[in-house]
Amino acid sequence: MSISSSTASGVSLVDRAGHNAARTAYSEQAAAVLSEAQARAAFKEITAWPGYQPTSLRSLNKLATHVNCAEVLYKDESERFGLGSFKALGGAYAVLCLVAQEYQRLHSQSIVLGDIRNGDYQSFTREMMVTTATDGNHGRSVAWGAKNAGCQCRIYIHRDVSDGRKKAMEAYGAEVVRIDGDYDDSVRQCAEESSKNGWFVVSDTSYEGYMEVPRNVMAGYTVMGSEIIQQTQSSITHVFVQAGVGGLAAAICARLWMETGAQRPRFIVVESEHADCWLKSVKAGQPQTVSIDVETVMAGLSCGEVSALAWQVMQGCLDQVVTLSDNEVASAMQLFANGEMGGGNIEAGECAVPGALALMAICNSDDARREFEIDKTSRVLLLGCEGATDPEVYRTLLESV
Repeated sequence: MSISSSTASGVSLVDRAGHNAARTAYSEQAAAVLSEAQARAAFKEITAWPGYQPTSLRSLNKLATHVNCAEVLYKDESERFGLGSFKALGGAYAVLCLVAQEYQRLHSQSIVLGDIRNGDYQSFTREMMVTTATDGNHGRSVAWGAKNAGCQCRIYIHRDVSDGRKKAMEAYGAEVVRIDGDYDDSVRQCAEESSKNGWFVVSDTSYEGYMEVPRNVMAGYTVMGSEIIQQTQSSITHVFVQAGVGGLAAAICARLWMETGAQRPRFIVVESEHADCWLKSVKAGQPQTVSIDVETVMAGLSCGEVSALAWQVMQGCLDQVVTLSDNEVASAMQLFANGEMGGGNIEAGECAVPGALALMAICNSDDARREFEIDKTSRVLLLGCEGATDPEVYRTLLESV
């Protein structure tokens, strides 16, 4: 299979909307959510974790040739800390921050995150129960972070989360509870039961009265942006970033915006047509909630509600949002696996390919290329947010092509 012969080359966008944010310096509104100091603190802590290595920024030279762009870069998060996704950065970091904040609240004494990791506060952390609701990857990070911090952990998953992802969380000692509902139902049940029992929610979704932990999750994600800045030789002109609730999108866009100011890239959010809360929000001019009637194969994007914090950041820098069908997801995964995108044989999970599909769809149309300002000089960044986080699901999708 090649890009030119595959059905993936004929993929089209389901819907799109323009936001066209002004080109300005990093805004005070965005900085109130994620500051440069928070990004630096997250980078200093996470780069000190055992096993830390920056993930690869791969050149998809074959895809660049196909879409007639100067360069297409792919941040490959399949390598991240053995957890296989960018989520390893956020949930685990937020667990450490939560422990430190709770200790300071109770003892009026600040502690160093590294000392928590080293087990210096086990008598305190073993009494803490951290919880979250997840499609899989975030819960795995929280479970890993809880284990590293010495906390108890309870994870809520919805009806469509695979058994493979459930077992991956249990492998870190978490108790996993499956509910009969969708992702947003699992978020609500997690919040209700945690409030009743005095547990600590570590969510990547922010809502009224719950902002600090998701802010720390997003701060962890900015490590990817810091690495990208160190790894790039030329200015990036376009960033395609997938969105569920929007934490990843806001973190990446914020970090690159901090660095480039008014010369920032064009930021384009990509999501599933079955969970199009960002598209609906942009069209309405304010955050919207959508019901999930059909589950997308891109499981991590199956979110019906925009994060309030992510919206606050993205209002100032989002240029466009597009939605895709599931039809060509498996085809794109196969192209990555076979090396047909360039950059070698890449293990790209189902949530890692939307950016590539959106780029191909736009470049199939001269009108769309003009609308998105993509030409032969464009240098495009794609976020390869996960590898085969569930090997069975990954294998099944590849075999379906």
